[in-house]
Amino acid sequence: MTEKINLRYLLFLAATAGLGGILFGFDIAIITGAGPFLISHFNLSDLSLGWAFSSLLFGCVAGSIVLGRVTDRYGRRLPLLWVAVLFAITSVATGLATDFRTFIVARFVGGLAVGGVSLISPLYVAEVSPPSLRGRMGTLYQLSVVSGGFISYCINYLMRDIGPDNWRWMFITGVAPSALFFVLLLFAPETPRYLVMAGKHKEALRILQRIGGSESADFALSEIRASLETKHNSRRSLFEPGIRRVVAVSFCLAILVHVSGISTVVDYAPIIFRSAGWQIGAALFSTFILGAANLLFTIVAFWMIDRWGRKPLYIVGSLGMTVTLLSLSATALTGHFHGWIVLFLILAYLAFFEACIGPVFWTLIPEIFPNNIRGTAMTIPVLTQWIANGMVVLFFPAAFNQIGKASTFGVLALMALLQAVFTWFFVPETKNKPLEEIEKFWRITDTTPSKAT
Repeated sequence: MTEKINLRYLLFLAATAGLGGILFGFDIAIITGAGPFLISHFNLSDLSLGWAFSSLLFGCVAGSIVLGRVTDRYGRRLPLLWVAVLFAITSVATGLATDFRTFIVARFVGGLAVGGVSLISPLYVAEVSPPSLRGRMGTLYQLSVVSGGFISYCINYLMRDIGPDNWRWMFITGVAPSALFFVLLLFAPETPRYLVMAGKHKEALRILQRIGGSESADFALSEIRASLETKHNSRRSLFEPGIRRVVAVSFCLAILVHVSGISTVVDYAPIIFRSAGWQIGAALFSTFILGAANLLFTIVAFWMIDRWGRKPLYIVGSLGMTVTLLSLSATALTGHFHGWIVLFLILAYLAFFEACIGPVFWTLIPEIFPNNIRGTAMTIPVLTQWIANGMVVLFFPAAFNQIGKASTFGVLALMALLQAVFTWFFVPETKNKPLEEIEKFWRITDTTPSKAT
């Protein structure tokens, strides 16, 4: 069967949902530049600083729990509209916080929106994309995440000298991308797979036809219907044969993606660079360089993910991260943790993560779950990765300053190596496979202990 993909329309759908990634990346990264000013404004200790950074992430945990069930009941599009509004409100609330407790509450509530968008946006992209382009369309989401981070770094650097309330304006600027996201969502439809779940087969067929043509749409609709014939009872179904194995794999990947260090590099880059001898202005400018590098490396991933596949990229990326983290540990042990050496190694680390791990994780996770419980099942890895993210970010300042740089980076390197080993043995390749075919794979292999291929 020949696909006649309406690439322009597909790009609009994927880019619109992917814009949620801009809000994700913005809210995660904006505190990177605000952090040094928050320390002096609120007189923060290491643990208080960790809580300032991680409060949003623990809010993401709650957002993941709530939105997972909501997406199976109300669809993908409507919850994304709610998320856009919540982003705007909490951006203003964080900037206007009068004390540290109010700041923490505003960041936590903002995390509800971040957690929601991290679950729904990649799910939406996966459900509207044909198999042959699903990897690249999924990469658009990761590109949006790093774009949001890059925008934050630019704002942080430009506002570094505008006065004692500069950190407030850094957060308030989040209203702009929230409004853009909301407006574009008004023109986007619900996903075909959710419409079939809701019994709206004609509407689903019409969208599938617009994406891939009549012949492709008829085949896709029949596949979706077949995959939904077996009824599931949401949470209970997560432990059924054919599903429990994929849940376990997604759970482990979600932990490893953060305990291998990416959150520490993104969130605490200015602090890491200042410990390497950089002044505050240069440290903030270095985050601008990191943001630009993130964009470049993610664009590279856009061209590789559907050519090389998910599994090879994940293994190569994990091994590359292991080497760069061990090198950072070695520089700390030998007294060379300073200047451009640190910048080069962190750039190399980001190259492996953004070109391999980041795009693949957010593409792979929604691919591997069955159609009729995808929203509920997605809560497991999304919730888990936010918990892992929050714990790493909360304790990193204390570990970095008290346990030491060498030991901290050494532990992160060990986790990156474990990620490569786990992927080799347990993660299947999903390149160019329909979502329904991937679902059948798990049903066949759920009772098989052998290596996934």
